[in-house]
Amino acid sequence: MDFVLPATLPATGISWENFLPPLIPRLNGIYGQTSELLLPESQQTSCAQVNCDPSGFRVHVDVKLFSPEDLMVKVTGDFVEVQGKHQETKKDGSGTMTRQFSRRYRIPEGVDSLALESAVSPEGVLVIYAPMLQIQGQSAS
Repeated sequence: MDFVLPATLPATGISWENFLPPLIPRLNGIYGQTSELLLPESQQTSCAQVNCDPSGFRVHVDVKLFSPEDLMVKVTGDFVEVQGKHQETKKDGSGTMTRQFSRRYRIPEGVDSLALESAVSPEGVLVIYAPMLQIQGQSAS
C-alpha cells in the first residue's frame, strides 16, 4: 500500500489522532477498515485524486498551469507516470522561467493498462482512465 505524505506539513502540525489510526488500526477498533487520508481533507496539499472501482482506474491531476503540449503520460511497469514541463521567456528577455512536476501512480492488479487513456478537461484537470480487465467468460454489460 502506498501512502502519500504532503511535501510540507501544516504549520499547526499533525495531531497523533490523524496520523496513528491508519498505521495501527487494531488499537482504535477500526481493524479491517481503510482510511483514505493520513491528513484531514482540509489539510491535504495534493492536487490529485486516485480512484479504483469495478468500472476502472481513474486519476485526476490538477494541471491548470500547463498546456496539453507540456504534459507526458506513460505506463512503466506497474505505474502510470505523469510529467509536466513548461518553460517561458520573461517579457524583457532577461531570462526564462521553468515549471515542472513528475508523479507516479501504482496501477492496481486487474486493470487493463494497455487500454489506458488520458485527456485534459477544459477546467485544466488531467483525467487518466483504464478499464478493468475482462475475465474470460464474462461479458461486458
